[in-house]
Amino acid sequence: MNHNPQSSEGRHDDDVALSDFLASLMDYTPTIPDELVEHYLAKSGFQCPDVRLTRLVAVATQKFVAEVAGNALQHCKARQATIPKDKRDKQQKDKRLVLTMEDLSKALREYGVNVKHQEYFADSPSAGMDPVTRDE
Repeated sequence: MNHNPQSSEGRHDDDVALSDFLASLMDYTPTIPDELVEHYLAKSGFQCPDVRLTRLVAVATQKFVAEVAGNALQHCKARQATIPKDKRDKQQKDKRLVLTMEDLSKALREYGVNVKHQEYFADSPSAGMDPVTRDE
């Protein structure tokens, strides 16, 4: 057994840092509302009355979404760079980037999330409409 005083002191510092962080979550208002996080936690079968844990999940979710959005932006810029020069010059006037499902899918794939968009075929103008609405 290792009774190194430095490891005990390091563990104490970690505990203090964790306690300080959890206390700071009480004063933090996350971008994702507590109610929304609580809804999805409850939907997955998780219940915890501690609001700090809910906010910790909100912060982690916010970080994940921000990273995915940043990666999707990089994919979008890379896709824009592969457009032929004559078409790119026309788009440069607008200077807006258009995020596509392809960009988002590539970014999510890096995190192990595979998004498959379903093929959509309409054989008539009323395809996909509610039967009640279709008759009107």
